Amino acid sequence: MSDSTDKSGDFRERAILLARGNRYEDFEPGRVFEHHLGRTLTEGDNIAFTTLTLHYNPLYFNEAFARANGHDGLVANPLLVFNIVFGLSVEDLSEGGGPFLGVDDLNFLRPVRVGETLLARSRVLDRRPSDKFKGYGIVSWATEGFTPEGLTVVTFQRSNLVRYRQ
Repeated sequence: MSDSTDKSGDFRERAILLARGNRYEDFEPGRVFEHHLGRTLTEGDNIAFTTLTLHYNPLYFNEAFARANGHDGLVANPLLVFNIVFGLSVEDLSEGGGPFLGVDDLNFLRPVRVGETLLARSRVLDRRPSDKFKGYGIVSWATEGFTPEGLTVVTFQRSNLVRYRQ
């Protein structure tokens, strides 16, 4: 058996580590990230999230109630909408590692219906070296979640400690 097909030993000795995500140097203020893929919010997502987080607003799980209150079907839980949009941004913004520092200026601009697809875009607002943590900087982004038709549904700002490349 050749070395390339040898399966003995600890797999970690054969593993090739690939760098993931962006680093501090990649976040030039003004740079825009169009986050890929998007995510369709399903009824199962909405009901499971709503139940597990104890959000008992019937707009999120009772279609008759939602219709009686002027909606054309179930309304997506806004915190689920936020979490989906936030999640779409992770690969580009924070997957490279570094503690999450918080969200500011969270705005829900319109209700999202179950079955709608959400897309996300982020713009680098600011970056600065960290005074406390050597090898890290603090980066802030403005993120918006929107539908394929271009309707913005949620906006927020967030910050992370982000590793330097070196």
